[in-house]
Amino acid sequence: MNSQFRGSTFITLLLLAAVFFLTYNLLQRPPATDLVPISRVAAEVQAGRVSRITVTGNRLMVNLETGQQLRSLKEPGSTLAEQLKALGVPNEKIAGVQIEVTETPDWTALFSTGGTILVMVIFLVAVFFFLRQFQGVNNQALSFGKSRARLYTSDKPSVTFDDVAGVDEAKEELREVVEFLKEPQKFIQVGARIPKGVLLMGAPGTGKTLLAKAVAGEAGVPFFSMSGSEFVEMFVGVGASRVRDLFDQAKRHSPCIVFLDEIDAVGRHRGAGLGGSHDEREQTLNQILVEMDGFDTDTNVIVMAATNRPDILDPALLRPGRFDRRIVLDRPDMRGREAILKVHTRGKPLADDVDLAALAKATPGFVGADLANLVNEAAILAARRNKRAIGMAEFKEAIERVIAGPERKSRLLSEEERRIIAYHEAGHALVAHYMPKCDPVQKVSIVARGMAAGYTISLPEEDRTVISRSKFEDQLAFALGGRAAEELVFGEATTGAANDLEQVTEMARAMVTRYGMSEKLGPMTFGQKEELVFLGKEIGEQRDYSEAVAQQIDEEVRQIIQTAYRRARQVLEEHREQLDAVAQRLLEVETLEAEEFVAVLEGRPLPEKGDRGTPSPTTRERAEKSAPSRRGRALEMPPRPAPVR
Repeated sequence: MNSQFRGSTFITLLLLAAVFFLTYNLLQRPPATDLVPISRVAAEVQAGRVSRITVTGNRLMVNLETGQQLRSLKEPGSTLAEQLKALGVPNEKIAGVQIEVTETPDWTALFSTGGTILVMVIFLVAVFFFLRQFQGVNNQALSFGKSRARLYTSDKPSVTFDDVAGVDEAKEELREVVEFLKEPQKFIQVGARIPKGVLLMGAPGTGKTLLAKAVAGEAGVPFFSMSGSEFVEMFVGVGASRVRDLFDQAKRHSPCIVFLDEIDAVGRHRGAGLGGSHDEREQTLNQILVEMDGFDTDTNVIVMAATNRPDILDPALLRPGRFDRRIVLDRPDMRGREAILKVHTRGKPLADDVDLAALAKATPGFVGADLANLVNEAAILAARRNKRAIGMAEFKEAIERVIAGPERKSRLLSEEERRIIAYHEAGHALVAHYMPKCDPVQKVSIVARGMAAGYTISLPEEDRTVISRSKFEDQLAFALGGRAAEELVFGEATTGAANDLEQVTEMARAMVTRYGMSEKLGPMTFGQKEELVFLGKEIGEQRDYSEAVAQQIDEEVRQIIQTAYRRARQVLEEHREQLDAVAQRLLEVETLEAEEFVAVLEGRPLPEKGDRGTPSPTTRERAEKSAPSRRGRALEMPPRPAPVR
């Protein structure tokens, strides 16, 4: 039984006692209509009709000769005989009456007095518990300067390095931190100084927080976790006070780890606000800088922080002596994704046809959080289909659900719209098939998913870190294949290519201004991409070129896009019969897998319905060398377009 429950029970009992006292007092007090004046009692005594009078305190019980009883009250401070004499009753008449004085206490008066005292006690106790609750953990109104860090001790089940996959280099860097926390004397003897701060940098979902918990779990030390946004409140000075309290707690639990998640919330560059004001965040940052640089050598407190915006952090936060070790968590490669899938499928029933290596190839660009969501979606689909194990079909469906959203087969389209969508997606697929640097087509569909009315999935040959100019040019043609098909077949363009045009324009402009892939402008970059911390991207972006250069950039971007469009249209004109065949097949079955798509292009017999989706030997050989990536071009903007790197 906790203290809060005991306190509420105690107050309840006090309230019940007060109600009892007051109720008893009301029940025992005779009604005013039943009392007779003492003058009536004196008259009855003088008339000789009273046999006995019982005096209890100030109350009188008068027994008459006739058997009737009268109730009355005497004045306090004098006896009954004295009051009867004062009313003119002779002594002999008083002596003829039996007067009994009982020593029994007046319970009604006692209860009345006790009830009043009890009500006062209840009031004082209620005030005490209210103030105690007001200052408690659940209501921080009077303790807003205290740290709200969550403490994870080593006696609870914790995360270890076995639960983190796909970041082998980062784990090796952090093993030194673990070893220092376990054996600090090993480093002190040789004069080594462990980094005081470790900054984890990476895209959202790459496992920064999970890796920090794994360090604490491996070292077996207390782990204080707090978000950067939890430092700042509406009161001035609260952030700095919480920083001091957090580091005081860390010193008392040394050796330990202090983890500051999303530190960019308070660690932004100072003086970058409008007017250069010294706001509350800067005070909090100043206190963090002081605390990190003020540790003793033997304190054994490691500060870890995570952010996906290292470019906006204050330089003083990144200097040696504070966060002097920076660990980058990049998106996992194919082997990393396979290892992450093994971690997330641990303990889940998998069918015999599940190939985690193939799933790793099918998910380029996915981070750990995406893969965890993928496994969960596949498990939900298996349960929805009343299966006892998760099969490969559920994983493939989950990949498309994560990328583009669930299918919307109930969406009603006219026949004309279906034809436009079919030719649009067929144009994408046909250009991707015949362009030498485009990835092989894996799937074409005109079934709406999420915001997309149709999509085309192709397979990159491998995980890429660099992209050549010829690859960019083929991708541009692939993206414009849907627009070219619409104009070729229907003689006019539709709004279906809106998202394609956005991606094409962005890609072409990046080729000119960022990658130096323009022969006319040469290997140069244009425009400073560093934005101001507290301003928007459009305001903060610096333009370091003239109007003449800007006009040349626009001309180069237009030239690159027009060239790609002409290439896409040329492919479609040369293979018009195949374009019609693919579009017609899409109108019939709505979805074409890789082998059926190739069969339609080559004019071979189509596979049986039960064999759809089973790649032919040639297609399987191509698929084993590549990893699928969504390069689909939808008629509407997809929720997650593939990034250009």
